[in-house]
Amino acid sequence: MCGIIGYVGGREATPVLMEGLRRLEYRGYDSAGVCVADAKNELHLLRAVGKLSKLDEKVREDTPKGKVGLGHSRWATHGKPSEDNAHPHTDCTGKLVVIHNGIIENYLELKADLQAAGHQFRSETDTEVVAHLIEEGLKPFAGGRATPDLKEPMLFEAVRKAFLKVRGAYAIAILWAETPGMLIAVKTASPLVVGLGEGESFLASDVPAFLEHTRKAVFLEDGEMAILKKDGVSFFKLSGGKVEKKPQTIAWDRAMAEKAGYRHFMLKEIHEQPQTVADTLRGRLYPLKAGSLAPETGLTSEVLSKADRIELLACGTAHHAGLIGKYLIEHFAGIPAEAEMASEFRYRDPVLDPNALVVAISQSGETADTLSAVKLAKGRGLRVVSVCNCLGSALSREADFNLYTHCGPEFGVASTKAFTGQLAALAVFAMQLGLSRGKLSEPEARAFVDELVRLPALMRQTLKLDAQVLELAKRYFRVRDFLYIGRHVNYPIALEGALKLKEISYIHAEGYPAGEMKHGPIALIDETMPVVAVATESSVLEKMLSNVEEAKARGAIVIALCTEGEKRLVGRADHILTLPKTHEFLYPILNAVPLQLLAYHIANLLGCDVDQPRNLAKSVTVE
Repeated sequence: MCGIIGYVGGREATPVLMEGLRRLEYRGYDSAGVCVADAKNELHLLRAVGKLSKLDEKVREDTPKGKVGLGHSRWATHGKPSEDNAHPHTDCTGKLVVIHNGIIENYLELKADLQAAGHQFRSETDTEVVAHLIEEGLKPFAGGRATPDLKEPMLFEAVRKAFLKVRGAYAIAILWAETPGMLIAVKTASPLVVGLGEGESFLASDVPAFLEHTRKAVFLEDGEMAILKKDGVSFFKLSGGKVEKKPQTIAWDRAMAEKAGYRHFMLKEIHEQPQTVADTLRGRLYPLKAGSLAPETGLTSEVLSKADRIELLACGTAHHAGLIGKYLIEHFAGIPAEAEMASEFRYRDPVLDPNALVVAISQSGETADTLSAVKLAKGRGLRVVSVCNCLGSALSREADFNLYTHCGPEFGVASTKAFTGQLAALAVFAMQLGLSRGKLSEPEARAFVDELVRLPALMRQTLKLDAQVLELAKRYFRVRDFLYIGRHVNYPIALEGALKLKEISYIHAEGYPAGEMKHGPIALIDETMPVVAVATESSVLEKMLSNVEEAKARGAIVIALCTEGEKRLVGRADHILTLPKTHEFLYPILNAVPLQLLAYHIANLLGCDVDQPRNLAKSVTVE
């Protein structure tokens, strides 16, 4: 979710790059940098940690001059926020720079090979390997043996061949001092768009970066490359073949462009979830063996096998993720797990197993109650795993091990993609725990991984329910009370669905375990009460169907989530939302999507401030 801006044309590049980075500030970042090639084909690189104003100060002191350049704002994934880890990154010669959004899955093995070949690395990032890979591909042409007219095709081939070795998600831009007036871009699984101007070309991670200069845009597809010059842009496949692409005219204003055409950031972030879940899973499923998280997180098989108990600590939506994590851990690893609200944990005198492992969950990594609970646990000698979206946050610094959710900045106060990212990370953690303890067999793990791999595509399929959910919202947005019910692993999803509705629409909603209905909540039900039943395929579906019958018998309006092919809810539910088949323990990730959409559409129809609901803050950094 970092910001990319590139420019080649007739005007000074630095002001264009800095303005482009300002237009991308909404994406979030922790450091930034620019690199410009001057008239003598020398590269001028400036980087700074923190807000863009820090980079601005450096630019004002020594403004790089030149008509081609790259700019980047970084959201850290590999390596702490620092000047060395900020982009652009250079090769050993200092003549080639790259900027990158995404994750290079196989960077450790590529880095080892490059170091063996004599390459010296300056950063902790996965990105830097790309610069050195391209440098390695250019070595046969080093020493000035190539004439200027041959250097452009040389760079093209070196870039193309480098990316045949790279696995992962990437939007990459490359500038080489030996090919003045040219940028190269490569894209797979991370967004990248080209802007076509008059006598100038732009490259960006998102349209707002260049919208004031041109509305003609070309969106790169996976496995495509682009060569940008001031007089035009050429497009290619990584296989080398040329591609003809037609520009689109962007009709959005700047605010809509920042939201990629969506009305609110929350809706955009709901629709980003297939990609963010894929990013969280990326590089963590293979090789399928115990301890495969160790190189990234330090969570070795020994650490995991020695844990006798798991304590999951979190607040709000992250606590709901922890509740689901409890089910995952007990099922796959066969050890006790307890999910507690951090705000309660810290104010009692918890009896803690000395061999317990604490898992602290927080989108921001700055939640005050969670941090205090973690410090209490560490004070008792326990080790802590953070499941967090923000590298360098207070929680990640406090934790012994960090399992990051690579979801990028989340601007909607009501968490959506961070929640499903947490669930994806916890699924991987539970699987690794089970493998390390010998509770989960390799065939069982392989079957689970197969479903995890399918998950982003299944989420995209689930998002197609949007129009159907909107019709339900139009029908019931004036209702003042909702009841959400679920069982087993979907009980926390009932809690989360109710919380989403409360947070952004201010409608009273309650989530309950369906088996508890007869112990009180059923008294609330009448013909005006919508009951949202999370009734997808599970080991307790028969019980759930009985609970739906109970609600319907009291006159409830039943809105049911079920699995494709399930017929038993026909006639029992008033409205049915059908989801694709997946593993029972992955349904919470799919089920979250229509419940998020329902809350969003109801709030939007009521005219509520969806992205910034009253009385709420994105990060609760005080009690």
